Amino acid sequence: MSLAINVTTSSGIVLAADSRQSYRNLKGMARIGSDNALKLFQLNKRIGCAVTGIAFLAEEEALRNISSFIAEFRRTRKQEIERMNVKEIADEIKEFFDNKYNWRDSLEKAKESVRRDIESRGFELVGDFEEQNGIFRFRVREKDEQEKQGAVGVDKIAILVAGFNHDGTHEAYGVNIPGEVELRRNSKEKGKEYGAFWIGQTDVTSRIILGWDSRMFNLPFIQEGTQKFGEEETRKQLGGLEYQINWGTMTLQDAVDFATLAIQTTEAIQRFSDGIQMNPGDIPGVGGVVDVAVITQDKGFIWIKKKNLSVERKEVDLDTFPKLQD
Repeated sequence: MSLAINVTTSSGIVLAADSRQSYRNLKGMARIGSDNALKLFQLNKRIGCAVTGIAFLAEEEALRNISSFIAEFRRTRKQEIERMNVKEIADEIKEFFDNKYNWRDSLEKAKESVRRDIESRGFELVGDFEEQNGIFRFRVREKDEQEKQGAVGVDKIAILVAGFNHDGTHEAYGVNIPGEVELRRNSKEKGKEYGAFWIGQTDVTSRIILGWDSRMFNLPFIQEGTQKFGEEETRKQLGGLEYQINWGTMTLQDAVDFATLAIQTTEAIQRFSDGIQMNPGDIPGVGGVVDVAVITQDKGFIWIKKKNLSVERKEVDLDTFPKLQD
């Protein structure tokens, strides 16, 4: 799953991502495939992106790394990408992966599987499945006549796109496949100029900075509050738990330190935990080297730390070994 972070300050933009690549094998077991995957990319001189979610996509019955698709996107659109602004690239990369990822068929198969499961249990589907952003929501009437809500979806690809436009303004977007392109930072919009957001396995960072993560909405008392006050008001009140961080005045070095610390802390928590009490079992999907880049208006995209190919060689002095005895 991985974790990628964007920090936007008045001095520039920081992008960071880990290097772990995890997957589920044919038995459905979580496996760590590699701690050397590429998740952070330069798209043009002023814009970069980071990717989390699905590690591989099938093309002509062969699996390919997501990084190879990003390379293809850059290679096949090289001249156009150099001329694009941040929003244009975000839209283009969403269209590219919408065509590469056959999520619609997968979602239909998931829906039919749920329908069969409902029927096999002797339950009744109330109404029909309602699809929104790659998730089917439904209601089920059980044998005791109680109705419950449910949802089924597919694994997503989440992409963080951030950088500077030709006119010097900056923007950052979250791109969801399936889903929408969401504006997260915009230097032209008051209150959205500076800040941080993260994609992937975000629960640890969200708990530390925001004071809660999205699974809180599964708690009955939060659901009751949402029904009474509405989701917008509930989120507004939860916002009072967020740490007060002056993102606009943060130096680039501090932003690099924050992004790196958030990823390393997630890796450490995952090392010692296995999900949460109400939903045990999780994939330790964050790990490996943390790649970091900064983007400034004057100098553009600059790698601060990027893993490279290497060969580790251990030299052995044979004279230190004892001789064989006859």
